[in-house]
Amino acid sequence: MNYFELFGIEPGFTIDAAALKKKFYELSRAYHPDFYGGGTAMEQEEALEKSATVNEAYKTLQNPDLIIKYILGLKGLIQEEEKYNLPPDFLMEVMDLNEQVMELDKTDTAAVATLLTAAKNLQNEIHEAVAPTLAHYSHDTATEKELLQIKDYYYKKKYLDRIISGLQ
Repeated sequence: MNYFELFGIEPGFTIDAAALKKKFYELSRAYHPDFYGGGTAMEQEEALEKSATVNEAYKTLQNPDLIIKYILGLKGLIQEEEKYNLPPDFLMEVMDLNEQVMELDKTDTAAVATLLTAAKNLQNEIHEAVAPTLAHYSHDTATEKELLQIKDYYYKKKYLDRIISGLQ
């Protein structure tokens, strides 16, 4: 059973946060290990495992980046610790940003703000390219091409997230 099935929701990149939270509380109560204190060791272990799965699923389904990684994993399109080759034009663009960050005087708040804005603008630009696919995703009909575009976005965003977090 995958996380979407566990929570009884359709696989997608956008999830109703309120419904997710409600289902999480419901599942947490149903599988909380304290309710199995009088059970056998096997029942207690099973409740502990289910509770851990519910918590991990909730953590994943709350985070848009983790949802992307999870869905791509379900589709067999992403591997743990994968060395993904980003497009050369993107790498050149972020290499320029990285050079500016390395030369940056972090006390110059205006320069930091300028670079942060540039990185966020690039991040918004790459998001716009996949936003319609993310919004209208169907687990049953999504094409491999669409999923590979999302994978490309995922890795680009991770790269930009590192730059942005270094500037904040």
